[in-house]
Amino acid sequence: MDIPRFLLADNTDLPDEIFIVHNEYPRFIWNVHHDEVEWIDALKGEEDEALINEIANVLDCAEAFYEREMKRHEAELIE
Repeated sequence: MDIPRFLLADNTDLPDEIFIVHNEYPRFIWNVHHDEVEWIDALKGEEDEALINEIANVLDCAEAFYEREMKRHEAELIE
């Protein structure tokens, strides 16, 4: 089974929150509304510029994924 790189998640215990789950290294869960990231993987070499750039890129991709998913969701509601 192929698991998507990013997943949207919610929870009825936190009805106003939306989370993005990143399933590849470095794995994380991002609370979109509070802009908080919980890292699942230990970040080795977190001082390394290449890793910092990779993290920035992954977070940019996560944001683009979120924006795309919200637009698709809104389009479904309109139809």
